[in-house]
Amino acid sequence: MSLAAPALQPAMSLWGADLTWLELVAVVLSLVMVALNLRVNPWAWPFAIAASMLYAILFAHYRLYGESALQGLFIMVSLWGWWQWLRGTDAHHRPLVVRVLSRQGVAGILLAWAVLWVAIGLLLDHITDSDVPYWDAWPTAGSVVGQYLLARKWVENWPVWLAVNLISVGLFAYKGMWLTVVLYGMFAVLSVWGWRAWWQLAADAAGRR
Repeated sequence: MSLAAPALQPAMSLWGADLTWLELVAVVLSLVMVALNLRVNPWAWPFAIAASMLYAILFAHYRLYGESALQGLFIMVSLWGWWQWLRGTDAHHRPLVVRVLSRQGVAGILLAWAVLWVAIGLLLDHITDSDVPYWDAWPTAGSVVGQYLLARKWVENWPVWLAVNLISVGLFAYKGMWLTVVLYGMFAVLSVWGWRAWWQLAADAAGRR
């Protein structure tokens, strides 16, 4: 953390809270990432990796340990996701395309989210000094689910991100991370846009097959 100290110095003040250089750069990288995801462009993944590295430091600085640890997982999953978008195949060994989960798949995803939420919340509550362990754990668990769905090009990654982003807005506002609040508010809007765009892509792909 000491090596990142210069980047954690205030760049400006926003709504009564300091905005660090690190947060500013992380926000820009994240916006580029989402724009590329909307276009199903594989270059979204290296931007995701860079943004996750910066946010891991930033969240640890604000004692959001679940979110911080999540960034390490994001980096690993982003490397896998990058490979999936370049070389991944579906159950029929065809190149991945944007597609829709079955009802059984949706139920499995919701169950996984619930189990992860409880497990991460208990972990944060017992081994860290987090003042919001279960609030922190909910979007953390959802982000794991969303990242998996995104990597495999399931349309349902977007409603998952919408829910995660809306809860995260409240969490980051509580911590006074105002630029990140704005960013996640934008992410929520972009999630709706992405949901609609990918639904059309899935319909087009199904028609071709």
